[in-house]
Amino acid sequence: MTRLWHPFSDMTAVAGHELVLERGEGVWVWDKSGRRYFDATAGLWFCNVGHGRAELAEAAGAQMRRLAAYSTFGDLANEPALALAEVLAARAPIRDAVVFFTSGGSEAIETAAKIVRRYWAVVGQPSRQVVVVREGAYHGMAGFGTSFAGIEANAAGYGDLLPGVVKVPRDDAAALGRVLEEHRGRVAAFLGEPVQGAGGIYPPPEGYWAAVQNLCRTHDVLLIADEVVTGFGRMGRWFGSERYGFEPDLVVGAKGITSGYMPLGYVVCGPRVAEPFWKGAAGLFRHGYTYSGHAAACAVGLANLRLLENERLVEHARAFEPAFAQALRRLATHPAVSEVRTAGLLCAVEIVASLAEEPGFGDRILAAGRRHGLLTRLLLGRSLQVSPPLVIGQEEVLTLADALRATLDDLKSMRSSPK
Repeated sequence: MTRLWHPFSDMTAVAGHELVLERGEGVWVWDKSGRRYFDATAGLWFCNVGHGRAELAEAAGAQMRRLAAYSTFGDLANEPALALAEVLAARAPIRDAVVFFTSGGSEAIETAAKIVRRYWAVVGQPSRQVVVVREGAYHGMAGFGTSFAGIEANAAGYGDLLPGVVKVPRDDAAALGRVLEEHRGRVAAFLGEPVQGAGGIYPPPEGYWAAVQNLCRTHDVLLIADEVVTGFGRMGRWFGSERYGFEPDLVVGAKGITSGYMPLGYVVCGPRVAEPFWKGAAGLFRHGYTYSGHAAACAVGLANLRLLENERLVEHARAFEPAFAQALRRLATHPAVSEVRTAGLLCAVEIVASLAEEPGFGDRILAAGRRHGLLTRLLLGRSLQVSPPLVIGQEEVLTLADALRATLDDLKSMRSSPK
């Protein structure tokens, strides 16, 4: 019996039935019995440079031998945190930016929410407290992130959540405009993912983000891009907001900044938002985390970004996108599939409702995937997530597509008996 309480799990089913992974290399991982699996999800959207990169282990070890970690509260700093902030600010889709580090994406969302509410209070508009989010959104599972949950099941059962959150339909800029009019003078920020990830991998329609940016500018509302999934090459650009042509006031991220080799998140703030905290009268910003600017994590972040640059993985993702999409969109003709959605190196294979709604469907299809050497997961209980490491090549994407097709073929034999 395990003592490990797994996240996002039903422990009545998981306890004693874990798949224990032991090592990884490139797009592959192995369990403790030596069986190999294609990692279709890059761990959990994060392993952009692939598994088994000794360079990142060496960067962590070298820094740990010097100074593993120390608080960056007040005037304290370390060289990796200072250096990574410079590199990240230079890469971010915001000019003249500053960077606040966290331990992960949920903390980064929490930080951004506090920054924007505090910003408006400092500049004399304390009534601007409302944050507008999209239906289907996932913004982590801390307090603010749970309150922002566009996936309603992620907020259910936790009682009263934070006030001042308004949800709008996923891709309806006109609906956002109506909300901004209705709450004129009370909206602090609009928060959105360039491509919705955990909500089902939904790319935005043409012109959506340009319209959103125009509305935010017109109504003087801060625009926050949640780039936790779309940052660092996943969209064939360093950031998804670059691909869709908009310039946010804040960028929230994690995952790909270290490729998951160390926990690290960040908030990038543009000069407008930073100014009252850095040059104005905001005073002490009473927010931060024990591991904000963690030295070893930042050292890994620097080494990871060097790998992305030296191996031109962002450019590879952009060039490889057509082959990736072609290989996976062929699955759309499978009788078990209702739709295949792709954007960058992201894909959702949506299962027809008659299958996805059967009792026990999720467990059966994931088990079938494992039999065919595939590790994936279900989004909203109906779409298979595909977000492989960016090091994927032509032979590997064909292997991935074949494993997915074999998994789908198994559905017929796995169907429940009529009741």
